[in-house]
Amino acid sequence: MDSVSRSIASLKKNRLFKYGFPFILLVVGGLFGLREFTGLRYKYGKKPALRPEELEDKGIEMKKPGEVTLETEFNKLVTLDIDNWENIRGPRPWEKETLPKVK
Repeated sequence: MDSVSRSIASLKKNRLFKYGFPFILLVVGGLFGLREFTGLRYKYGKKPALRPEELEDKGIEMKKPGEVTLETEFNKLVTLDIDNWENIRGPRPWEKETLPKVK
């Protein structure tokens, strides 16, 4: 019994056991705890899913799944002329009335 109490006393004095173990426990426990708590947001959220018919009623047109592919978007980028452009500064909130309209 005396050796057990001596080993426990030596563990209490050990810096790794005193500071490192609780820190690692906090980090690993926080990882799992945050995963569970952030999952609750999506599991019990009150936002209903929007159907494509509802979006069309609001004026938002959805593209068909096969219509947008990586190749079609790349072909759009190839046709752009990125060498000839003009930098147009947008108006700041306090400058709305003073700047002329951009064509």
